[in-house]
Order: sequence, then structure tokens, then C-alpha cells
Amino acid sequence: MTGEQRAPELSGALAAEQAADLPYQQSALDAARAVGRCAALVAAVLGAAGLVGWASGIGVLRRAPGAGTAMSANAAVALLVLGISLLLTTRRPVTAWTVGTARATAALAALIGGLTAVEYATGAGLGIDELLFNDDATLVGTGVPGRMAQNTAAALVVGGVAALCASTSRLPAWTSQVPALAIFTLGMLRLYGFAYAVPELERFGAYKGMALYTGLALVLLGVAAFLALPDRGLAGLLMNEGTTGALGRRIFVIVLVVPPLLGRLVLAGEDAGLFGTRLGTALLVCGHAIVFTALVFPALAVGRRVEVAHARAEWQVRQNELLQAFMDHTPAVVFIKDLEGRFLAVNTMFEKSLGLPRERVLGRRDLDVMPSDLARRGRAADLVMLAEGAAVQREERLDLPRGPRDVLTSLFPLATPSGRPYAICGVVTDVTERVAAQREVRRAHQRFLALLESAPDATLITDRHGTIVMANAQVRRLFGRAPAGLVGTRVTDLVPVPRRRRHSALLCAYLRQPDPQPLVLDRGLYGLHGDGSEFPVEVSISSLQAERQTMAVVTVRDITERRQAEAERAERYEEHRRIAHTLQHSLMGEPSRLPYLPTAHRYLASVQDPGVGGDWFDVIPLDRDRTGIVVGDVMGRGLEAAAVMGQLRAASHALARMGVPPSRLMTGLDAFVGDLADQLVTCVYLVVDQSAHEFTLCSAGHLPVVALFPDAPARRLPTPVGVPLGVNDPGAGGVPFGQTTQPLPPGSTLALYTDGLVERPGTDIEAQIDILARTLQAALEGAPPDPKTLDRAADRLVTTLIPETAEHDDDVTLLLVGLPGPDGPAGPD
Repeated sequence: MTGEQRAPELSGALAAEQAADLPYQQSALDAARAVGRCAALVAAVLGAAGLVGWASGIGVLRRAPGAGTAMSANAAVALLVLGISLLLTTRRPVTAWTVGTARATAALAALIGGLTAVEYATGAGLGIDELLFNDDATLVGTGVPGRMAQNTAAALVVGGVAALCASTSRLPAWTSQVPALAIFTLGMLRLYGFAYAVPELERFGAYKGMALYTGLALVLLGVAAFLALPDRGLAGLLMNEGTTGALGRRIFVIVLVVPPLLGRLVLAGEDAGLFGTRLGTALLVCGHAIVFTALVFPALAVGRRVEVAHARAEWQVRQNELLQAFMDHTPAVVFIKDLEGRFLAVNTMFEKSLGLPRERVLGRRDLDVMPSDLARRGRAADLVMLAEGAAVQREERLDLPRGPRDVLTSLFPLATPSGRPYAICGVVTDVTERVAAQREVRRAHQRFLALLESAPDATLITDRHGTIVMANAQVRRLFGRAPAGLVGTRVTDLVPVPRRRRHSALLCAYLRQPDPQPLVLDRGLYGLHGDGSEFPVEVSISSLQAERQTMAVVTVRDITERRQAEAERAERYEEHRRIAHTLQHSLMGEPSRLPYLPTAHRYLASVQDPGVGGDWFDVIPLDRDRTGIVVGDVMGRGLEAAAVMGQLRAASHALARMGVPPSRLMTGLDAFVGDLADQLVTCVYLVVDQSAHEFTLCSAGHLPVVALFPDAPARRLPTPVGVPLGVNDPGAGGVPFGQTTQPLPPGSTLALYTDGLVERPGTDIEAQIDILARTLQAALEGAPPDPKTLDRAADRLVTTLIPETAEHDDDVTLLLVGLPGPDGPAGPD
């Protein structure tokens, strides 16, 4: 059997032994106190008898038969008061009166002995020897009538000191017990001297000897003083409940009894002439050797028991330390109580929970350390567990000093190997957070049900296989079926039969995703009314994690009215688009097609507006050799931008026909835009002079013109920096518009455009213009700038720069102007 297996058995056995030893220990201490009181009482009686003998003249009360010395009157008084002092010291309960009287009588005894000792030391007579009675006895040696013996005086002084120390609880126990042994020894010397007829043991030198009654009283007083504190000091070692105490008491009795008996037997043999002194001494030594040899083996057995008990105690202490460490590191409250409800062990959590230190808990009952209600409940639970004889567990709410807490209490008995319970162990786990979490889960479930029922749309919850596990009341209104009747059926049963495969595939594909996100579907989904008719629905689907399972929350809404409204809205939108398209073309007009100046243009409306925007362009014949070309962009979209565009196109056309140079045309348009509220317009105007092979250019914040000259790469034309129209303050003059005149060789091509062609989110507009230039060069390289070539180049530019024209969110204008070569068509007549 291993140590771990033996630990519970040994712990129970030791606990049972300790419980059994407690009454024995208490009875032993009570017996020792009783012996001490009896000894003190008998010593006081001997002293009183001596006084009676002096007062009545009865010699036998003063002198024992066969003894030569009588008890002096002063010695009788001292023995009487010293016996009374020790009798009061050992009395229970201790009161102030008894302590005071005990100290006073002890001091009186010490005073009598001390004054007599002073007389012996100084040779002076203090007049105390015959203070009470006259002594006419025959003097012995240098004795004085009525004076007690020297050893008696010394014993009384030591006895008074022992009694005083025994009555003072603050002093160590040895201060009274060591003098008590000295008194006992002086008394035993007198008794040994009488027993062995050795007068030398009765006195010091030739002085008066100690009376036999006095020696007997001193022995009793020594015993009384020694046992006055039986649980402390030397007496505590002798009276302890363990095997060492029992061994000590036996050895003490043997030492006091056996040697005197052996000595008496040897002397009797010598007196009878059976053997001589030398043989008697040898027999005495041999007897002592035999006795003490016989004593060795019981002592060894007791010592072995002590060693085993010590080892078991050390092992148990170690186990208790480990158990206490385990208990202290346990987050739960752990306690051990005896069957009467006294706490034997508690852990740190117990101290924290009750707010009491361990020292104030151990050895006390529930009612002593706990609130009354909590203590009664705890004791009732202990009794129930003991009655059942098995572990019990319960969950309850307790009002602890730090507030009410929900706890899980486990109680189980600790039993001896025979199965008899000797203690109760309890483990109290704080489950407040868990109980609160469970309550919150229940409340959350109730809130979830309330939320589910309050949803305006039919809501279904399905498992990962599409089986309905919960439905709200709105499904009855939408599908004509009871919510309870839908639980356990397939969600696709609510879909028209021809469409179930597609609906099921969509749900399964959604649930197979590793992290499905909420999704709304309203295209091609249909539900089934209770009468069998189908209707379009919008389905919102999201995932729900419940008990390690992915579930789907499906919300279904009837969108029949929405579909009808969408159809009507689409019809109206198409009508509005046709109107806007007509308006846009009427405002923009159709630019002039000049046979001597081939052009190609593209206009793409924004998909966010019904074909209405603020871009425009115009080709204006001015005279025989000159042609005006204008491209503009009104910021914004819609009818307002289109209306401003129409006005600016008309104004620019009129100003150009008047022959004003480009800078003055921009100034005029700027003044026109300045009269409009919150308008911003970019514009570029150039005049092509075919005879002079040059052009004049002015820009109002517009994107640069890209030119492709013969035998040269396409590039941006340098243009004076100008601000957009509508920025200048008319009253302050503003920034003037500059113009530039540059050569334009025959066979050149110019590309004018708005920002919708080159500006896209996430791209660099400068890079886009470079792409435009490279694409223009690639499209026209080696080809004359005739209308067909320019038309193909325009398509290529739009396709390259705007791959997804159906999703473009800005209107786009592109104008390509070609200058024929030397052999091309001539200008107007």
C-alpha cells in the first residue's frame, strides 16, 4: 500500500486517537491537581497538629514515635501557612482573594524560615524562637530552645519562594517547580535518615536535626508545589498524555520506591548477620543493575513507540501541510469540521469569504464565527449529510459579508478505516458568474423570441441542411401555414415546386461558405401561398452560430407590390430618358461638318443620369481660312448642368462668329458664367488658320489638347495657365485669360476631350492622358487624317480609356480634328 493510499486511513486513525486522548489528558491533569491539593492539605494538617501538640502538651503530635527531634512551634506555623498557600494556589476557579491570600501566607512562611536562617548566620537571637511557646526540651549540640533546624529553615525559605512563583502566572513554571524539587529532596533526606537510622541525614553538622513530621510535610509540600502547574514546565513533561509522559511517571515511581526498598533489604540482611558490609554493597549494586536492566526494555519499547509515533506524526504533519497548501490554492472555499461542528481546518478562501482570520475560526462552531442564519443552515446541511451517510451537493444563494453569492456546496464525510465518520469536509464553489450567465442566457433567449415574434416579416431559422427549427407568427400571414406545423419540414417546401431545386442550391451554397456574410436576394425568388399561388419574395439570409452548429436565419418578404412599382418606375424612367436624350441633343446641336476640315466626335452620357450632362463641343466656320473649335464642361450633372451648357454653347457660338480672338471669347464667357449662381465651367477654344498653318489657343482650366504632328510623337500642347470660368471676381478684375499661337503643319491631328474620358477612381489622370496620346499615335500612325480614319481612332480611344462604358458614371466628350495634307481638300471659297 503506497503512502498516498494510506494517507486517508492514517489521517482518520490519528484523528480518532487524538479525539480519544483528549479526555485522558484532561483526566490526568485533573488527577495531578487533585494530588497536589491533597498533599498541600495533609502538610497543612501536620503543621496544625504540631501547633495543637504545643498548645495541649500532647507530645506525640510534636514528635513522631521513635524520632528524637520534635517539630518546633515556628516550624509548625510555617508548614501550616505554606500548606494553605499551595492549597489556595491549586484551587479552581482562581480569584483575586485566593491569589492574595496565597501570596501572603507564602511570604509569611518564607519570612519565618528567613529570620531563623539570619539567627543561624549571625548568632544573634531575634526573640522569635519561643515567641509562641516555651521549649524546655534538652538541647542538642549548640541548639537554642524553640529554634527549628537549619535545614528546616532553608526548606521553608525555598518553599515560600516556590509558592509565590506558583501563584504568579506571568513567571515560567520552572521558577516554582525547581524549588519544589529542592523542598522534596530535603524532606526525603530526613525520611531516608529515619528509615536507615542514619542521624547524619537529619541535620547539618552538629546542629539540631529536622523533625520527622517536618520532613514528611516538606515532602508533601514539594509534591504540591511541583503539581501546582501540571500542564507546564517539568510537570508538563511528566504529566503529558503521550508515551513519554507515561514512561516518565513509571520511572519516577520506580526511582523513588525501588532503591529505598533495596537499600532497606540489604541493611536488614546485614543487621541479621546474613552477610557483611562488602557483600551487602555488592548485593545492593546487583539489585540496582537487575532492576534498571529490567526497566531498560520497557523503556526501549516505549522509545520505539515514541519513534514510530514521531515518524507517523511527521508524516501526518507533512500530509497536513500538503493538504493545507492544496486547500489554500483551491479557488473554492474548503473546510473540515468535526461531528460537533467545530472547525478543524479552513483554507484561505474561507478566511476571505467570512473576513475572519484562521485563528479565530479553528476550534469554534458555526454559530461562533458565522452569521446566525448562515450557521443554522450550515449545521442543518451537516446533519442531513450525516443522516444520509453519503456525499450531498446543492446549489443555493448565501448572504455573505461581501454580499449575496450563488454557491455550489458539496458535503461528504471523512471516515476511519472501519467506516465510522469522524469529520465533515465541505467544498463551496462560487458560481455567481455562472448562474448570472445562465440567467442572462435565459433572458437573451426570451428577448430573442420576443424579437423574432416582433419582426414584421416572416422569419425562419433552419439548420445547415435547410430544415426549419423555428418560425415566427408572421409565416401564417405570408404562407398561410402555422409556425408549429413548419418545424421539422424543409424550407424549400415553401417554394413553388419548379423552383425548389434552385432555391435549395442557393441555401446550401451559402451555408457551405467558411464565413458566410449576411446576404439579401430579390431576383428570381418566389414563395408559395397557402392556396398554391406563387408570389415574388425578397430573402435576407444570415448565419447564426448555435451550439457549434451553423444555422441560417431566413427573412422572407412579399415584394409583389414592389415589383409592380418597379415596373411602373422603369417605364417612367425610360420615358424620361427619351425626353432627356432629345433635350440633350437639341441643346448640344449637331456640329458643322466641314469638307476641308475632317472631324470625328463621341459623346457618352453618364449612367447615373438619364442622358443629361454639361459637356459640349462645337466646330464653327469663321471665314475662308479660319475655323473655331470649342470644347467645354459644366461641372455637375442633370438638367441644370445641361441648361447652362446650352446657354454657353449658344454664347460661345455667337462670340466666335463675331470674330473675337480666343482670349476675349473666354473673357466674355467668364462674365456670362459669373452671372450664374454657383457654376464652374472649364473650356478650351482654338482657332485653326489653314492658310497660315497655325492655330491660336486659349484654355480656361481645361485639360490639355493633345496634338499629333507628322513625323513626330503625339504630345500635349503648351497652353497658358487659365482659371475655370466663374472663378474670377467681376468687380476685382480677376486673372486674365492668355492665348498662344503655334504652328500646325498639314497632316496634323488635334484631340480635344473632357475629364470624363481620362479621369477614373484609382488612376492617375496624367498617366491616363499619356495613354490617350500613345493610343492616338498608334491609331493614326502612317494614315491620313480623313473622316473614316478619325472615326476609327475615336472608337479606339474610347474603348481603351473606358473599357466598361455601361458602368461609367460621368459624361464623356471626345473631338478629333484633322488638318489635311498638301494634297487634301482646299478651304471654303
